[in-house]
Amino acid sequence: MTTTGAARVATMQQRYAFVLLGGVQATLIFTLAALSIPLPLIGREFDLRRADLIMLSAAYGLTFAGLLLFGGRLADRYGGRPALTAGLVLFAAASAAVPLAPGIGTLLVARFAQGAGAALIAPAAMAVLHAVFPSPAAYGRAMATWGGLSVLGATAGHLLSGVISALLSWRWTFAVPLVAALAALALTPRLLPDTTPSRSRTLDLPGALLATAGITLASYGLIVTDTRPWWSVGVLAPLLCGAALLAAFWYAERRVADPLLPPGFLLDRRRVLALTAIALSACATAITFVVLSLQLQQALDWSQLQTSAAFVPFAVALIASSRAAGPLIVRYGARTVTAAGLGTAAAGLALLALTGLDAHVSYGYGLLPGLVLLPAGTAASFAGAAVLATEGVPRQQTGLAGGVLNTAMEFGPTLLFAILLTLGSDAWSLAATGAALAAVALLNHRTK
Repeated sequence: MTTTGAARVATMQQRYAFVLLGGVQATLIFTLAALSIPLPLIGREFDLRRADLIMLSAAYGLTFAGLLLFGGRLADRYGGRPALTAGLVLFAAASAAVPLAPGIGTLLVARFAQGAGAALIAPAAMAVLHAVFPSPAAYGRAMATWGGLSVLGATAGHLLSGVISALLSWRWTFAVPLVAALAALALTPRLLPDTTPSRSRTLDLPGALLATAGITLASYGLIVTDTRPWWSVGVLAPLLCGAALLAAFWYAERRVADPLLPPGFLLDRRRVLALTAIALSACATAITFVVLSLQLQQALDWSQLQTSAAFVPFAVALIASSRAAGPLIVRYGARTVTAAGLGTAAAGLALLALTGLDAHVSYGYGLLPGLVLLPAGTAASFAGAAVLATEGVPRQQTGLAGGVLNTAMEFGPTLLFAILLTLGSDAWSLAATGAALAAVALLNHRTK
């Protein structure tokens, strides 16, 4: 085989590997959003109270966010591909159990298990991605596309869950993650390189326990603010305990030889701004899906199919912006694209704030402009921020980087969403203000 032919084969192998890993990442976020529209149907089928529905909607995210840092360390310690395989096995088994659940107890356990599998898969996939694209330039280009996959998965979950549950049953929605996980398990040995584990690294189990318990308790405390006041024991107790455990985690990490999360990892101003942009972009998408879906179905009496169809332009704009983000990052830089994306998303949120809560709003003239600008901006900001967050990360910490990035994507919106919705109908306006301020901060930041 000629040198040109060998290079072409290697490029095709990289492309196939990226498609596999990217499909897995999108599936994880698809599964997170899969209950967004059919949740009322599940509530009626199992005769659930509002508190049960909240816990069911949060179960996957709780274990996903809580275990991500530990999952990243496992991927760095044992190798990306073995950790990915183990996570896919757990995720596939849990995804098979969800549609077979006879009651809320089994369904909750299955969703918790799905989240645990996802927490191992997400950082492991990024560790393998670094092995697929070993050069910094190629890895940066891959991350520019990778950044938009999560919001694409969330959009697909929101759209397809409504269509599938309306035409078939909510249970069939989980055929998507099950088939995706089984396909990934079958293709992993053929398409993904074997990664070298860092056997010298310890697991820092005390740090893992503190981080997992702290993030999970704090997330739970924020989630239950939907049904309880902030000053109630049911909210304050988990919030304060979670904060105390996270403070203990931060203190302990400064005193161990091989910490789960090196304190210096989050002291890079560029990385902090990137993670903030990821959290704000994820929060903007979550606010739009939840608030607008409720508005369309409750105030305008739209069906599930109509509500899903309303987000089709959202998906189209998202895909178009994701495809354009990579070349724009190469030309203008990740920081500029991230800032521009946040500014565009802020404009979209501001338009939705002006029109989204009006019961007499026209879809074409009122909602559609915001539903195009918002995904165009979030896709660009996700892509640029993913590049910024992983620039300069050594290969032995790619699992950690994946865990931190996904934690910002999961825990950040939980915090922001609870605060914004507590403040009422100004949620969109405040989220838009936060995105605009983050865009200004990125534009003003200069890398030393």
